[in-house]
Amino acid sequence: MYTAQCLAMAHGADLEQAKLAGLLHDCAKCMPNSTKLELCGQYNIEINDCERANPSLLHAKLGAYLAKKHYGIKDEAVLHAIAVHTTGQPDMSLLDKVLYIADYIEPTRNKAEHLEEIRRTAFHNLDEALCMILTDTINYLGKNKHQEYIDPMTRQTYDFYLGKEYR
Repeated sequence: MYTAQCLAMAHGADLEQAKLAGLLHDCAKCMPNSTKLELCGQYNIEINDCERANPSLLHAKLGAYLAKKHYGIKDEAVLHAIAVHTTGQPDMSLLDKVLYIADYIEPTRNKAEHLEEIRRTAFHNLDEALCMILTDTINYLGKNKHQEYIDPMTRQTYDFYLGKEYR
């Protein structure tokens, strides 16, 4: 939440939206994977093959649903940012980018390969930080032979932001 607000302040995003999205983005993360799958079925949340194989990815979509239904969040921009904070999405809004990046660079994370550089970059150039994160994510999953865990939306996001049209 604090990192999202700091990034929002640095880039002119709405502080209250960033705070809400940052606070609630992982509200479904600690559920057992079987519960995530069950609740997605119960709430008619679409599940792709990658998410079925790796249900931990569902915490974003399920979290957006819970933020709306159980926590009363009505702001669609906040709900959307929560829903896409794990995979990203082509042509993300400023709030989407803030939450996606804040989740990656927050202070308790320490394992990403280029984390310190990404943290510095994030406060000066969100799009560059976003591209760095997407590149590291795709490279990490590819190197570790986890291609099946690369969600199709992450690939689309990578292609959008690292493609010639965007850069």
